[in-house]
Amino acid sequence: MSLAPLSASAAPWPEVSPPVARRLDHEIRQLGRVRVDSYAWMKYIPPSGSRTLESLPPPLREHLEAEMAYAQDVLLPLKADAERFYEHMAQRAPEISEPLPASSKGWRYDFKLPAGRAHRIFSRVDPGGDTQLLFDEGARADGHAYYRATDHQPSLDDRYFAWAEDVIGDDRHRICVLDMTSGVVRTVVQADAFGYGGFTFSPSSRYLFWIWRDAHSRPTRLYRSPVEGGVAVLVYEEHDPAIFMQVARTAANGFVALTLAGPDTSEVHLIAAEAETAPLRLVRPRRRGVRYEINEWNDTLLMLTDADDATDRKLLDIDPASFAVRRVRVPHRANTPIVAILPFADMLVRLERADGLHRLVLMRPDGSETFVGFDEPAYVIDLAPSQPYDARRLRIVHQAPASPPRWLDIDFANGSCTVAGQERLSGFDPGAYQVERLHATAPDGETVPITMLSRKDVRADAPLPLLLTGYGAYGIACEPRFSLAATALVDAGFRYAIAHVRGGSEKGRRWYQDGCREKKRNSMTDFIACARYLQDSGYAAPGKIVAHGVSAGGLLVSGAMNIDPTLWAGVIAQVPFVDMLNTMSDADHPLVPLLRPDWGDPLSDPHAYDHMAALSPYENVGRAAYPPVLCTAGLKDDRVPYWEPAKLVANIRHHSTSGNPAVLRLNPDSGHQESDDQNSEFAQAALLWAFALHCVGGQTPYGV
Repeated sequence: MSLAPLSASAAPWPEVSPPVARRLDHEIRQLGRVRVDSYAWMKYIPPSGSRTLESLPPPLREHLEAEMAYAQDVLLPLKADAERFYEHMAQRAPEISEPLPASSKGWRYDFKLPAGRAHRIFSRVDPGGDTQLLFDEGARADGHAYYRATDHQPSLDDRYFAWAEDVIGDDRHRICVLDMTSGVVRTVVQADAFGYGGFTFSPSSRYLFWIWRDAHSRPTRLYRSPVEGGVAVLVYEEHDPAIFMQVARTAANGFVALTLAGPDTSEVHLIAAEAETAPLRLVRPRRRGVRYEINEWNDTLLMLTDADDATDRKLLDIDPASFAVRRVRVPHRANTPIVAILPFADMLVRLERADGLHRLVLMRPDGSETFVGFDEPAYVIDLAPSQPYDARRLRIVHQAPASPPRWLDIDFANGSCTVAGQERLSGFDPGAYQVERLHATAPDGETVPITMLSRKDVRADAPLPLLLTGYGAYGIACEPRFSLAATALVDAGFRYAIAHVRGGSEKGRRWYQDGCREKKRNSMTDFIACARYLQDSGYAAPGKIVAHGVSAGGLLVSGAMNIDPTLWAGVIAQVPFVDMLNTMSDADHPLVPLLRPDWGDPLSDPHAYDHMAALSPYENVGRAAYPPVLCTAGLKDDRVPYWEPAKLVANIRHHSTSGNPAVLRLNPDSGHQESDDQNSEFAQAALLWAFALHCVGGQTPYGV
């Protein structure tokens, strides 16, 4: 493949006048401090229902419509490049078929994404090898401007199949159940369900336990509904808005576990399989600074916890009846965090991090262990869902920046590893790419990992345009997963890098704690250090680094932009959390009470107010030559509302001395995520990459 030639300077942008947002000074007095928010008027919360353009106040609707028109005009010259990126991805798109492990009764559940299709088709294969079509998401999405489904799962008796779907875009789901015997689909929960770890079948398959979201979109109640119809029964209600809820069965299906958690606390309530309608039993009451999870293995319960300063977690055996600690099964080991456990009858599987990378540990009942790792610079291991407790092998999903997902089976008897499935892309050669693990030095001397993806046919010492992405929040690692979109950008003459900055969990709990609250600036200076290292080392061409971040990653890149505006050729911030101080001062926001341990509470803590005021991207836009900026937003987004990027864009235009565009691309039909179909995914990535290419002065990708 021939790489596109890249010019020496950025291409000119269309001479289109942007909307000029009204500046209406709104004075806010808080903790003896005064700030003025000139764009506070952009915030609108409807009295009921989800936002639509038609329901907005006329001045706000007119402004957002002007923003949409401006974005269309500014991005119009990128159309041809975006189409080339889209075609490149679409031509390589695999026909995806995820091979799932067979259930205890021999059924194997599967989904496929046929070539040329945007939505998945779900089916199952019986023990004799015959296939039964379950449903087509394309048919369910038909007629809806937005569609996203999640948490697909069969019942234990293999009669029912359930999923949660959002047809509005506001993350409020309905729960559908297919009777696989009759083929009838029933909507067991009509609305306001929580779809991300928010429901599970009971062990008997007679009930569905599900979580309800309140008017603030917070998961606050656990209900039990008969699968065959009947009245939903309230099982538990949480009154602390700082607590998040999830529900699931334990590994051997002996219990339904309701986990209540915040960033620095948790508690678990159990319902025994033999008493599905009985009251919940509390394992340990919540205590600030202590988190734990519960699972089961044979005759014991397992508690994965950070109690007693076990910051990277230890594993305890506890008695199922009294909940007393029996023994420490795996002690705490600093800098070797336990990511997850998955019990089987004959094996206890641990997913850990060692030197920042995943490894598997297979523990037998006698305590002996086998370690499984991969000799690669960067990769990701996921434990496949819905694995039966009596399985004789472990199914994992392995992928790396240059290697599409492959499903591997690890035999418990002899440790052999076989390939159960491989995502194959048309015309894609993993050997054409090189993955490197690099390290930058932060201003305080900390070592920050970087995952780099390049083409092998480019000289190692050839500086190229670079897209640098990162996240760095909530202890969530920015994993080096395979991305078809990333390879498309690399094929167009870029390098693609992930900065594993503080605030994530790549190097354990300490890595997270060193990037939150008053230490949040570390995330941004880490990101800048990675960019400078890649430029100074010859990987990135000077003046041709484009920053990219999503959600809290948008805070990361926008904050880094404020600290050093001239370092970046462009900044792409998708649904960015950038109005930090105002949002964290809004006690009614769905996530604010939950996330105060991560960011602080500016309503009660002057120190928290001050460090947010010094860091919030919207508050800290200054008089400087800002690079081209592209922000995306979903009108129905409750997690990061549209007004955050809208206010940032308006403030950049007001202060910037460069004349570069600041663009808000608003989707009136979506929320925090785009519709869940392959066409939407490719189209959005294609536009972002075309913007990045234009920022660095690139010509038509892949030659002509």
